Amino acid sequence: MKIAAHIARILLGLMFTMSGLTVFVALVFPFNMPEAPPGLASDFTHVFFTSHWVYFVDAVQALSGILLLVNRYVPLALTILAGIIYNILAFHITIEPNGLPVAIVTAVLWFLAYSQYRESFAPLLAAKPATTPTAPAEAHVN
Repeated sequence: MKIAAHIARILLGLMFTMSGLTVFVALVFPFNMPEAPPGLASDFTHVFFTSHWVYFVDAVQALSGILLLVNRYVPLALTILAGIIYNILAFHITIEPNGLPVAIVTAVLWFLAYSQYRESFAPLLAAKPATTPTAPAEAHVN
């Protein structure tokens, strides 16, 4: 399982680094992006690109992918990618089902990578914090 988690981390890192950098490479070396399918997917894609929201999302994808590839701050990268993968799944379930198989494979890779770091997520999944933070003691000067 450790080898599968390692391979999943590398594959996720490559996927998100490459997909995140694509829009920035297109700024320097313009190329024709594939056309969006008709309907709501086209409308969504149009808003995504014309509002420049794509730059923010792709920057976070690229950064998270790089963190996975260099094996630093992996739980942070997985946390960020969990939200992105959720949105990818929601898009393909509700708007464009043709991309759903790739989205599911991406989610499975995420869970495999997560399995290696699940102890890092334990405090996030606790109903109550283990310890209550205390305020620093103030120095009393008379």
